[in-house]
Amino acid sequence: MAARFAAVCVMLAVVLTGCTAAPVENLVQPAVQKPERPPVDPIQQYADDRLSVMTLTEKIESMLMLHVSGTDPAALAGFASAWHVGGLILMGDNVPDPEDQLPAITANLSSDPGLPILVAMDQEGGEVRRLLSDEWDSAEQLRFEDPSAAQAAFAARGALLKADGVSLNFGVIADVTDDPSSFIYDRSMGATGADAAPRVAAAVTGERGQVLTTLKHFPGHGVAPGDSHSSIPETGISLDDWRTNHALPFEAGIAAGAEVVMFGHLQFDAVDAVPATLSPTWHQILRDELGFTGIAITDDMTMLQNSGRPEYANPSENAIQAISAGNTMLLYVGSPDPGALVNDIAAAVAAGRITEAQIDDAARRLLVVRRELSGQTGRFSHCFEQCQSMLD
Repeated sequence: MAARFAAVCVMLAVVLTGCTAAPVENLVQPAVQKPERPPVDPIQQYADDRLSVMTLTEKIESMLMLHVSGTDPAALAGFASAWHVGGLILMGDNVPDPEDQLPAITANLSSDPGLPILVAMDQEGGEVRRLLSDEWDSAEQLRFEDPSAAQAAFAARGALLKADGVSLNFGVIADVTDDPSSFIYDRSMGATGADAAPRVAAAVTGERGQVLTTLKHFPGHGVAPGDSHSSIPETGISLDDWRTNHALPFEAGIAAGAEVVMFGHLQFDAVDAVPATLSPTWHQILRDELGFTGIAITDDMTMLQNSGRPEYANPSENAIQAISAGNTMLLYVGSPDPGALVNDIAAAVAAGRITEAQIDDAARRLLVVRRELSGQTGRFSHCFEQCQSMLD
């Protein structure tokens, strides 16, 4: 026993000696620094939260921009609310007389102020304008002036639209042509891409912070003879030739911050055998080569039917192909059947012709843009059926 006790004492002495040899502070383990979480963007968080409770039908409805005639505020607001559309386009038949009564119409178009719908208008100036009080220079004059004139004209134009409750302008023409006989000539800001590019960029800069800016008509109406309102203009231009000329104004406008690009019903046979609106190839070029991350919207989809080509006679099939190609939003100035469109698009998702991921991507992009327009940054809260029954 004595021997064992002695051995334990020796071991204890060794341990104690080792312990006392080290400074006391070395015995305290430093606190583990947790990595700081990156700040949460409230707009992105809102979009994620809201998207998570949306039905497929609601997502598809949010991808529609429709038109309804008249100046009755209740009728316009009721239509938008009934179909849960993401946007309305105002045409000449929506502008009251006097014009200064327009804000009373646009003020009540959105049922949810935290997620306003997009209120759009074609306000290029000159021959294409819905607000006749807009007398600032249009492309017809701007193509011969310094780019600063384009910035000033579109700054004034954007301020007018904002004051009237319009949030999205389909107003900046990025098409180029040197052919005076072309129907797009007087609406183009240059005879070449190099001429038009600085003016397009200046126009985008002028509208920044006032309305969302649209570049149209991608990939360029000037190179394809004909009027897409009644035909599918075609061209055999090569992709390389397009890149060196007609791409330039779109590149400049995107770099300047344009939030929206409108696809034209234009067929570039050397690139794809279908109109750009329905072409995955052209959407990939816009996203990957030009680096565009915003809203891709179609030109009026009823124009495809008006072309008279039998392959574009079915409006639902056109819509399915447009979404599959990569469009974020479908524009209808005509009078489609929204219910049929939504049902047929949903059926295409069920059949695997469109992935739900494509629908989610489009719906989310639109949620972000619309939430930014609201000016609100709070979290999204959803009242489910049980909660709603308590409120009722």
